[in-house]
Amino acid sequence: MKKMLLLTLVVIAAARLTTRAQSFQKGTNVVAVGVGLGSSLGSFTSSSSMPAFSVQYERGVWDIGGPGVISLGGYVGIKSFKYSAHSGGYDFSEKWSYTIIGLRSAYHYNGLASDNLDVYGGAMLSYNILKYHYTGEGTGDNGSYGSTAGLTLYVGGRYFFAPAVAAFAELGYGVSYLTLGVAFKL
Repeated sequence: MKKMLLLTLVVIAAARLTTRAQSFQKGTNVVAVGVGLGSSLGSFTSSSSMPAFSVQYERGVWDIGGPGVISLGGYVGIKSFKYSAHSGGYDFSEKWSYTIIGLRSAYHYNGLASDNLDVYGGAMLSYNILKYHYTGEGTGDNGSYGSTAGLTLYVGGRYFFAPAVAAFAELGYGVSYLTLGVAFKL
């Protein structure tokens, strides 16, 4: 986590020395990599948890008139939790692994005075895959269960420090409530 944060800061500092970006337009392609904070996935009794990670892609598809563009894209996010216990000679562990695969669409508002800022809001239709693994004495239910479709609303913003590099923050429900990361225009 510390290495990813350091890499993000180095990329942002290096990119700051270059020219201005343009706002999100029809035909713009963006790939973003993020780390999630906070989540409703998992158990409050988990003894260990990995951070949430996500990768997003989107393309500006419709210029709808006025100050905005609608994008379409995809999303993949992962997160897992593990719980282990020892009681009276009985040891067991449980692991929940979540994978969220989604199709996203967003409205990017281009009416701001800054070409470096991309603000957006949208919706994601997803399939939320849950895998469960039990290790210990007795029988356990290993496999997939609880997988379901989902609909998510989100809002976010990107600040482009260079024409092709941005820092972003997004609120909503994907694999986490808040996602921070780096976005790249292709």
